[in-house]
Amino acid sequence: MSTLLGRRVLLRPLMRNDFGEWREVRRRNRARLKAWEPQAVAGRPDSAEDPRAFADRCSARRRERQHGTGYGFGVFVNGCFRGEMNLSSIQRGPFQSCYVGYWIDEAVAGNGYTPEALVVAARFAFEELRLHRMQVAIVPRNSASLRVVEKLDLRYEGLAERYVEINGVWEDHHRFAMTEEEWRVRAPDLIAQWIAPLPDDRAERPVSELVPGRGDEPG
Repeated sequence: MSTLLGRRVLLRPLMRNDFGEWREVRRRNRARLKAWEPQAVAGRPDSAEDPRAFADRCSARRRERQHGTGYGFGVFVNGCFRGEMNLSSIQRGPFQSCYVGYWIDEAVAGNGYTPEALVVAARFAFEELRLHRMQVAIVPRNSASLRVVEKLDLRYEGLAERYVEINGVWEDHHRFAMTEEEWRVRAPDLIAQWIAPLPDDRAERPVSELVPGRGDEPG
């Protein structure tokens, strides 16, 4: 596994030579992402500013892939880095599950790239990794991220109180999930809507016409 393709997005593991693009995008989105990410460890180099720290991050993701415990992907649009889609905390045995986390560059938010990338990741999780369950947890006030799972109609499982530490605070999270059984039923429609090639007569239409709800998407 190296590259996963959608209709407009390409998912692949980040490499050391992606540092320049990573730094530029993370710098522009720093303030916005701070509200949704765990607090940085004091004294640890910032991977958005230190190329060695970024290289270490890429190496850690590679080890996760080798051990089958996580699969981290950069999201690329027209060859440019625009965000991440990560399958993490993969558990085998009787659980066969993973968590999904994602973020997108604010400069391209609203074009449906994140739900498209999430369908690509789901197909990989269920059809390649043979997982049984995929979970997404979202802070209730993160309305942009909630719109991603709403667009895909992921099943809501309830509110987990004080679930994850975000920026120094134990935050409640809404929990959403999909199982392999649900994927088998819904995959044809999800793939047709989000990632299958479009007929030629629609290929040149603007994104605003191709993707429902443009301007609603993710943080």
